[in-house]
Amino acid sequence: MERHDHPHNHRKQVVNRLARIEGHIRAIKEMAKEGRDCPDLLLQLAAVRSALDSCGKLILKDHLEGCVIEAAKSGDEQEVLKQLAEALDKFIR
Repeated sequence: MERHDHPHNHRKQVVNRLARIEGHIRAIKEMAKEGRDCPDLLLQLAAVRSALDSCGKLILKDHLEGCVIEAAKSGDEQEVLKQLAEALDKFIR
């Protein structure tokens, strides 16, 4: 796994959000075990999906503010565009 030397200003927020999402997933699993109604489960899954999207946006913001900016400082416009396209492709499917 690759590590970056430049800052990721939202990393702590990302980790905190992922911890909340993890707890939410556990709660949904318990709801399923208890036989809760399908609409209740689907509502909770939609909330988790939204939370994951929000977390992904923070990571993308970090990527833009850190990784892409660092590549731009190097003067390699093609690399900047390549990194941005790769990040978007991975996030938006």
